[in-house]
Amino acid sequence: MTRENTMEDHNIFNSKENKNNLIVIALSTLLVVLAIVFFWQRNSYQADAALIKADKDSIATELTKMVTNYNSIKSENDSLNKTIGYAQSKVKDLLTEVEQVKNASYKQISQYRKEVTTLRGIMRDYIVQIDSLNQKNQRLMAENLNVKQQVTEAKTENKQLQVEKKKLEQTVSLAAQLEATGLRAYGITAKGKEMSRSSRIEKVKIDFTLSKNLTAKRGTKNLYVRIQRPDQILLMRSEKDLFKFEDMKIPYSAMREVEYEGEELQVSIYWDNSKSAPLAAGKYAVDIFADGRNIGTTSFDVR
Repeated sequence: MTRENTMEDHNIFNSKENKNNLIVIALSTLLVVLAIVFFWQRNSYQADAALIKADKDSIATELTKMVTNYNSIKSENDSLNKTIGYAQSKVKDLLTEVEQVKNASYKQISQYRKEVTTLRGIMRDYIVQIDSLNQKNQRLMAENLNVKQQVTEAKTENKQLQVEKKKLEQTVSLAAQLEATGLRAYGITAKGKEMSRSSRIEKVKIDFTLSKNLTAKRGTKNLYVRIQRPDQILLMRSEKDLFKFEDMKIPYSAMREVEYEGEELQVSIYWDNSKSAPLAAGKYAVDIFADGRNIGTTSFDVR
């Protein structure tokens, strides 16, 4: 082999070696670049995953609070409570979905955010409605309390008026009551002479004056006399001779009908004892009644 051939072969070998070195360098550089890109993508993916998880946890936390808040926004309106319960169920369903998803995407997270915003707005509307209803109920309760107080005051005032009316009626009734003045009872003989001796008394005469009373009811008046013997036995003709006194019917000894016009009226009423046994000795009590009231009392003695 000549020297020239040897030099040519050496140059060819060096050329190939240089080419191989360039390929190795290029491949090494590419590998380094790929490694850098891989690690950058992996770090970027991990950062994105951490951000997505943080967003997912934040959404889950907000949904959990919304479920709790829904428990406190009850009203007295059954229809509204039913609607609130339906909205709360939607919040719970979304919370379950968020908690169960493993690898959420930015698109899913964005969609969850939109749904959370919508559900939050719905809950806010319910809170406003309930607050409005509560304020309305409070106003109605206050008005109802005021009405009840007015009714109570009206009842109290009415009771006072009834008491005053009753007092007035009693006053008017007392004012209209007849009164027998100058009342005197005594025994008389057959000729009308006053007598206290039992054997000679034919009648018992009761004289009195109905006093003037312009407030008393005018017209026909029945005047009743009750005469009680010393032994408290009532002198009477018949057990059927009764008149109304307060809430009872009691017997009378004698009666007379008169016309009363509000002016003084002289009256005499007699008990005829001529066909009865002589009056027993002692003190006799005499009571006069008119309009269901006792209007005078007196007594007389028999010897």
